[in-house]
This record gives sequence, C-alpha cells and structure tokens, in this order.
Amino acid sequence: MTALPVLYSFRRCPYAMRARLALAVSGQACELREVVLKNKPQGLLQASPKGTVPVLVLPGGEVLEQSLDIMLWALSQRDPEGWLTPSQGNLEDMQALIAECDGPFKHALDRCKYPSRYPHADIAAARATAEAWLGLLDARLSAQPHLLSTHAALADMAIAPFVRQFAGMDADWWAAQPWPRLQAWLAQWQASDLLASVMHKLPAWVDGTKGVPFPHRAGMAD
Repeated sequence: MTALPVLYSFRRCPYAMRARLALAVSGQACELREVVLKNKPQGLLQASPKGTVPVLVLPGGEVLEQSLDIMLWALSQRDPEGWLTPSQGNLEDMQALIAECDGPFKHALDRCKYPSRYPHADIAAARATAEAWLGLLDARLSAQPHLLSTHAALADMAIAPFVRQFAGMDADWWAAQPWPRLQAWLAQWQASDLLASVMHKLPAWVDGTKGVPFPHRAGMAD
C-alpha cells in the first residue's frame, strides 16, 4: 500500500482548519493525527521542532509547516471547485488579501481575544483595526458573493476561520454590526457540509499509533 501524507492538526486552530478544508475539497487522502498543544507528541516535534500546527509530512519525507503551503499543495493535486481560479483577479490577489488577514488582522484578533495579555491601549487600537478591516471585507462582498469571486475560492477558505474566531468572541455584538454581507458570507460557510466534514471531534493522537483516515464527510460539526 502506498504511504499517505500525515497531517498533524488541532481541531479548533484556524490555521489547521484552513489546511483541512483544502485537503478535504481536493479529496487528498491522508492520515490525520489530532494533537493536544499543551502536551505535544514527539512525532509532531520530530517532524517540526517549532511544534505548531498544521504540519503535513509527505510520503517522501518533505515537511510542509505553513498552512497556506499545505493548501496550495493539496489544490495542486486536485482543485475540483476552482479555489485557485477566482472569477476576479488571480492567485496573487488572493494571497495579498490573505496576507492582510494573517498579518494586521491576526495581530488585532489576538489582542481582542486575549485582552489580559496586553495593555488596554493596545486592545482599543486592535479592535479599531479589526473592525475597519472587517468593514472592508463587507464592502468587497457588495460586488460578488465571495471575496474575490462568484464562487468560494482560496481567499474565502483561508480567511473564514479567522473571521469565525473574531465573531465567536461575542455573538450578540457580531450580529449587531453593520456588515450584513459579511455576516451572511460567514453564516453560509459555517453551515456548509465542507466545514462540517473537517470539524469532527477526535481523540488525541498517541505516539506509536495510527491516526484516522481523512477526509471524511459523515457527521456534523459541533
């Protein structure tokens, strides 16, 4: 039997979520190893000493340690829904928008989500930054139903897990914001079968054992 790629993942991590989404939509079979980040298994640390997820170990031994690299690798194998070919712009445009998410927005998100770790002034500035960027996303959606396309593409799937995390901090506050298009975009993604298929609760992987087959489509997200 041909060896499968091994994916080290953590269910709620938005970086790991985006990697699982791309692997699932591509239909790329792999062995999923769910890790507990407070008690990282040696298998993860041997593959990637930095000890963060996601990490994808390919059968030839190559290790992909960045979530976007995993997404692009999976979609290079098979891209049945055209995630790499948006109807507006191109891959570089999507990567630029994702960089805004992973840079300034993620910086702001961390300060809003974990306020006890940062000075009050930093949190106020971070919230303003995050709200301004979310407003720009809402404006983008006025021209088409997805961020850069008439269909869901790489930018949507890479950014949605982080918008979900921000919205989840205070559901009532999120619902009251003047971003109807962004709220509908997020709700549609959260209700999708694809997201449900990558959000199964799994037992923590133990060194020396097999992980679980992935992707799987049965069941619903919690």
